[in-house]
Amino acid sequence: MLNRVRSAVAHLVSSGGAPPPRPKSPDLPNAPSAQTAAPPEAPRSPPARAGSSAPAKTVEARASFSRPTFLQLSPGGLRRADDHAGRAVQSPPDTGRRLPWSTGYAEVINAGKSRHNEDQACCEVVYVEGRRSVSGAPREPSQGQGLCFYYWGLFDGHAGGGAAEMASRLLHRHIREQLKDLVEILQDPSPPPLCLPSTPGAPGSSDASHLVGPQSCCSSQKEVTHESLVVGAIENAFQFMDEQMARERRGHQVEGGCCALVVVYLLGKVYVANAGDSRAIIVRNGEIIPMSREFTPETERQRLQLLGFLKPELLGGEFTHLEFPRRIQPKELGQRMLYRDQNMTGWAYKKIELEDLRFPLVCGEGKKARVMATIGVTRGLGDHNLKVCSSTLPIKPFLSCFPEVRVYDLTQYEHCPDDVLVLGTDGLWDVTSDCEVAATVDRVLSAYEPNDASRYTALAQALVLGARGIPRDRGWRLPNNKLGSGDDISVFVIPLGGPGSYS
Repeated sequence: MLNRVRSAVAHLVSSGGAPPPRPKSPDLPNAPSAQTAAPPEAPRSPPARAGSSAPAKTVEARASFSRPTFLQLSPGGLRRADDHAGRAVQSPPDTGRRLPWSTGYAEVINAGKSRHNEDQACCEVVYVEGRRSVSGAPREPSQGQGLCFYYWGLFDGHAGGGAAEMASRLLHRHIREQLKDLVEILQDPSPPPLCLPSTPGAPGSSDASHLVGPQSCCSSQKEVTHESLVVGAIENAFQFMDEQMARERRGHQVEGGCCALVVVYLLGKVYVANAGDSRAIIVRNGEIIPMSREFTPETERQRLQLLGFLKPELLGGEFTHLEFPRRIQPKELGQRMLYRDQNMTGWAYKKIELEDLRFPLVCGEGKKARVMATIGVTRGLGDHNLKVCSSTLPIKPFLSCFPEVRVYDLTQYEHCPDDVLVLGTDGLWDVTSDCEVAATVDRVLSAYEPNDASRYTALAQALVLGARGIPRDRGWRLPNNKLGSGDDISVFVIPLGGPGSYS
């Protein structure tokens, strides 16, 4: 059965020629010169063509649809990828150049939830050249070498695909910018310097020794690791990416927002950064190691409630920061009902007052949990124009662009070819448990030789097919007859041995 499915998928994936160049897009401020930048990205799969008689607005919307460059989709392949009825699984063609580390990738469009596939993906090898030496002088080309990092990113868009598409093009460049000051520091085994020398004549470079107070118990220096510098660089990159979206959301039509799940491999360590409800797990010798967690109204309830408590003006007199088991009825005024606030993990009783009749800031549970009755994720990029339905009340103040970053040291364990890092958007995890993913990893990889580089693409396809299901009874069904995922599904499978580790 798996072989038949694999053959069908291979037939559906286009292996057409090189795609045409992608139109120019907004880049980072103060972009580096061509001599110091990473190699230019290949163009994305071309947008589907719209009829010449269609209104300009329709043509523009159609042209905004694109798929990851590495899929190498022809116009016909792009149309198949955009077909909600067939939902053909897409993967990079075997005839093309493989992704770094022989990474496997597969995706499928939703069952009609949105007009296009709003997920995006990126896989890059990025070179970072240092901006300055630790002494403060600009680095000469002959001094030392730069750093290279591997990068994978999944971006799950909502309310449009603009934010996900922009993040897939630019987030790794923001990470590169943040690492430029760290190139020499990260290659030096000694502890990082507390301060980097400022450029003579720059603001803040004057002598400030007269401002230093007497030595005290606060004079001890905190220990800062190289690892924490990389984590900080990734966190700052997410923030700068979000700020760029805010600046350019009108001129470049960056509609909606996106969850972002990013992996950076640098100097022997894997950094997994997650902002949203996509997830990543490591399957190592049958063991499951979670590398992220979901950020939803339920998991971040206390943070959201605390913000609403400290800044009640953000609630606009329409919401209450308190949580109740259900919506309170006017006839229940004066009664005592269960509640919890920002400080509580348990429940207690309180007397119902008039302001408690307002809509709760966090409502619902599971996949139906919402912030301000509107959005089901609490971290991500974009959403700068998001408002409460039928209101001008902005939701963005409650949404964080900062990821949680977890670190896995590849050098601490001898990995075999079956040890993988699986990244998936929520379309996978909504219907597939960690244990089911691990079982699929074992079943699929055991059917291939360890040195067969196509095994990881086959695994990604199997995971996507398993979550999508098959068309039956006017829907998509899993083998147990439960509903399959009707969402966009995107999966990366990254072998943990890295390049050249397997013979």
